[in-house]
Amino acid sequence: MNYETITYDLTGGLAVITLNRPDVMNALNTQMRAELLHAVKEAAGNARAMVLTGAGRAFCSGQDLGDRANAAQVDLERTLRDEYEPLLRAIYDSPVPTISAVNGAAAGAGANIALAADVVIAADSAVFLQAFTRIGLIPDAGGTYWLPRQMGFAKAMGAALFAEPIGARQAADWGMIWEAVPDEGFEAHWRARAEKLAAGPTAAYARAKRALRDSYANDLDDQLALEAHLQGECGKTRDFQEGVLAFLEKRPPHYEGR
Repeated sequence: MNYETITYDLTGGLAVITLNRPDVMNALNTQMRAELLHAVKEAAGNARAMVLTGAGRAFCSGQDLGDRANAAQVDLERTLRDEYEPLLRAIYDSPVPTISAVNGAAAGAGANIALAADVVIAADSAVFLQAFTRIGLIPDAGGTYWLPRQMGFAKAMGAALFAEPIGARQAADWGMIWEAVPDEGFEAHWRARAEKLAAGPTAAYARAKRALRDSYANDLDDQLALEAHLQGECGKTRDFQEGVLAFLEKRPPHYEGR
C-alpha cells in the first residue's frame, strides 16, 4: 500500500509508523485512520515490535475538524464504530509489543490512540489533553477505558471534565504513561527501548499482555489458573529453550519465535 498521511518503516524486526501531517499537527482524517489501520496490521504480521510516533512538533492533535464540510453534522457514532474502533482494536490486540513515542502534543483522540499502546514513552515537552468537553463532547477513542485504569478514577474524571493539559512528567508520576524523558536524545531513547523489545521473546510478550489485561476481569483463582496455563505454553516455546540455554552458556539469547 502507498501511504500518503503516514510513513512506515520496517527495519530489523522493528516497524515504525509515523503520523505524517505535520502542517495540521497530525490531525486524524478518514484517510489517515485507514492508512494507520493497514500499517498496524502490516506490522502485526511482519514485525517483532511496533512504534507509533508523529512528525513535526506534535504526536497527534486528534480528530481533524476540517475533514468534512460541516463537522457538526458528522455521524460521530458511525465514525467511532467504523473508523476508530477497528484501529484501536488493532493496536491494543497487536500480537507484538507496541510503543507510543509521544514527541509532542497528544490531544483528544490522538492522546487516546497513544494510550492504546502497551507502553507510552513521552518527551518532556509533550502534553496530553482530553480536549473533548471544550467542544461539548465526552472522551472517546477508548479514553473512558484507558484513563481510569492507568491514572485512577479521580484523576481520570478531572482530566475529562476540566480538559486541562497534563505534562509528560506529571503523566508519568500519575501512572498514565511509562516514562517521560528529555527531549534531547528522545528518539534514540525510544528506538533503543523498541529495539530491545524487537530482539526479545515475543511469545512471552504476547502472553504477558494477555495475562495482565485479563486480570481486571478475573478473581485470584482464575488469574492463577490463567498464569499456569500461559506459562505452560511459554515453556513449550523455542524462546524458552533458547533463554535457558543462553543463561547456562553465559551469552545473550537470540530469540526468533512469535
